[in-house]
Amino acid sequence: MNGRQRRQAANIMSVSNGRMESSLVHEILSHLGLANKTAAWGTLGTLRPFLSFNVDKDVQRLLEAIAGQGVDQGTIVDVLTNRNGEQRQLIARAFQERTQQDLLKSLQAALSGSLEKIVVALLKPAAQYDAHELRAALKDISSAEDVGVEILSTRSPPQLQECLTIYKHDFQVEIENDVRSETSGLLRDLLLALAKGTRESYSGIKDYNLAEQDAQALQEAGEMGTGETWIMILTQRNTEHLNRASVIRNIPLYFAEKLHQALQGAEPNYQVLMRILISRSETDLLSIRAEFKKKFGKSLYSSLQETMRGDCRSALLALCRAEDI
Repeated sequence: MNGRQRRQAANIMSVSNGRMESSLVHEILSHLGLANKTAAWGTLGTLRPFLSFNVDKDVQRLLEAIAGQGVDQGTIVDVLTNRNGEQRQLIARAFQERTQQDLLKSLQAALSGSLEKIVVALLKPAAQYDAHELRAALKDISSAEDVGVEILSTRSPPQLQECLTIYKHDFQVEIENDVRSETSGLLRDLLLALAKGTRESYSGIKDYNLAEQDAQALQEAGEMGTGETWIMILTQRNTEHLNRASVIRNIPLYFAEKLHQALQGAEPNYQVLMRILISRSETDLLSIRAEFKKKFGKSLYSSLQETMRGDCRSALLALCRAEDI
């Protein structure tokens, strides 16, 4: 980036943190441009495929855990938090074939409270879980912005398309219809743009002229107090291009801050903690842990350990995996 581009980028950031902070532009800067970054952190998840995976043994362990006199919650947590998403789906299919019963429903019948919720989240395919989180958020205006923008902007285009297909199948409605009926204004426009899932892919060619043009357009849009240009550029351009305009932030830090916020207050926000720890456990949770420690001077594991209560505590700690010294 040349000197002129750096000055424009600096102006953009100052505008977004000043006069326009009351609008969704601040949220756009905070959340968008994240979708294609998971590949760069692909080896930094806390949850990897279990090397000694034996689907029949896992099915037997789960059967014994729910069929005895008392439910063995420890075994259920141990199995589900030490297998990746693909392996958990294999276990669910094998359980169905062996018992003619649905594993998710069997575990729901055996569990309750927060542990039941995290088991449901772990056993649903990732795209289905995202679809149901989106639906719930759109029906609750207090979480529509936070959850809607998080999911729609941090999933890769294939993940997003699968999520939206499941959304339509499970709820018999296009997500755009729900967005239009449940939200308004700039939030509605932002969510509709994201829901199109049309962010361009990085071709490997850096277009410096376009980066400078976009930086100028964003600066002018900020000065006029409008958000349409921000929405168009930040939901359509690929993340490599957006990095050149210096308008997207450190992704692991973004999630670290969300986790920290979820741990504040009299009662932790279990839904946020579950969603982030599960969705990032196979991509960049190690990086999120590092950013958490750097920003807040305390490890994520210790923070969860000290703050969490209830049955799901052990499951969330297992997903987090370990202390950061």
